[in-house]
Amino acid sequence: MNSTDHIERQILLKAPRERVWRALTDPAQFGAWFGMAFDGPFIAGQPVSGRIEPTQVDAEVAKMQEKFRGTPITLLIERIEPMRLFSYRWHPYAVDTTVDYSDEPTTLVSFELEEAYDGTLLRLTESGFDALPAARRENALRANRGGWKKQISNIQRYVDAH
Repeated sequence: MNSTDHIERQILLKAPRERVWRALTDPAQFGAWFGMAFDGPFIAGQPVSGRIEPTQVDAEVAKMQEKFRGTPITLLIERIEPMRLFSYRWHPYAVDTTVDYSDEPTTLVSFELEEAYDGTLLRLTESGFDALPAARRENALRANRGGWKKQISNIQRYVDAH
């Protein structure tokens, strides 16, 4: 049974932990695989603004993201524990530019890294969907379930190529 409150994914990346860490915490690298352009660095406790820019690693995903190009996004960087944990809060699936999402609860996205035999184990969790307004909850959860499946593949492609 699928949870209505959180999404979990994991993948073994055949790359050194340091490489995966940079792909997650360097805004330019994160943006390249995720499909965003940021206006500043990731600093724990600070918001960073940006906008959707199609991913550079998957043409199919980039085509899906194209209709949202330029849509503003803000991440509130929650925690940065070098080589182990990177997390942020955001408004999931906040792509309607006519809606003000600022008063809505956010979800928490966490990336945890662990040494593995042949690379780095990446665990992703996004939690807090049950707190979203009922009118948006189901669409945000459905969109992000599918989105994280694609993004896990994107980070794999990115670290494999770099």
